[in-house]
Amino acid sequence: MSSLSLAGRKVLVTRAARQAGKLSEGLRTLGATPVEVPVLEIQPPESFDALDVALLALPAYDWLVLTSANTVHALSDRATELGAPLVPPAGLRVAAVGEATAIAARKAGFSVTFVPESYVAESLVAGLVTRAARQRILLARAAVTRDVIPDALRKAGALVDAVDAYRNVLPEAAPDQLLQALSDGIDAATFTSSSSVTHLQEAANAACVPWPFAGIPAVSIGPITSETLREAGWDPVIEANPSDIPGLIAAVAQLLGRS
Repeated sequence: MSSLSLAGRKVLVTRAARQAGKLSEGLRTLGATPVEVPVLEIQPPESFDALDVALLALPAYDWLVLTSANTVHALSDRATELGAPLVPPAGLRVAAVGEATAIAARKAGFSVTFVPESYVAESLVAGLVTRAARQRILLARAAVTRDVIPDALRKAGALVDAVDAYRNVLPEAAPDQLLQALSDGIDAATFTSSSSVTHLQEAANAACVPWPFAGIPAVSIGPITSETLREAGWDPVIEANPSDIPGLIAAVAQLLGRS
């Protein structure tokens, strides 16, 4: 496929401002124009109480499950604020939902034991069920996320403590940015998480924009995000495979390159 195969196409990018780079650059490489409307902003959890307790008790866990690079950064930052820099205890095994999360974990000093072949929650669970049954697991994640991972692990007999490491909130500028983006025209909308779906819908409601966006195909990064899109009334036209940013870029290229 030509490096400019998507010339003239505009693609909505909903990632947090500091995380949009890889997706936007990949789209530009194909000639597309990324239209960034960040609908996620990382903020501290409502309370640090549960996270603080978990960090101080880290040696008591068999596994630490990391669901995003944001989680890694939040753990490291909070440990530093507590005056106890994050030092992985000997014997603690670490599971990361994807390679980007694993890279962040290694930079923070963790030795990553397990990364699923497919970067979705179900694959993480499937790999952990046999490895972590009847063991004590700390799951660090964003607040108000789906309970796919802890529910499944508990059913397998694991003892799971799920703690909020950070919150995803809607930036104040998102509704106005969305109105401008739709006015200028969009050829496809990309979604990298369930939160990106729910927050874009929130921005649309605030901007009084009908949902889903008429005539704009949705491109999903993976099964969980696709399920959330369907629950929100917007069927994804294509789903990334593999479920990562390069896979999402390839899905956009497949969709728009044929239309």
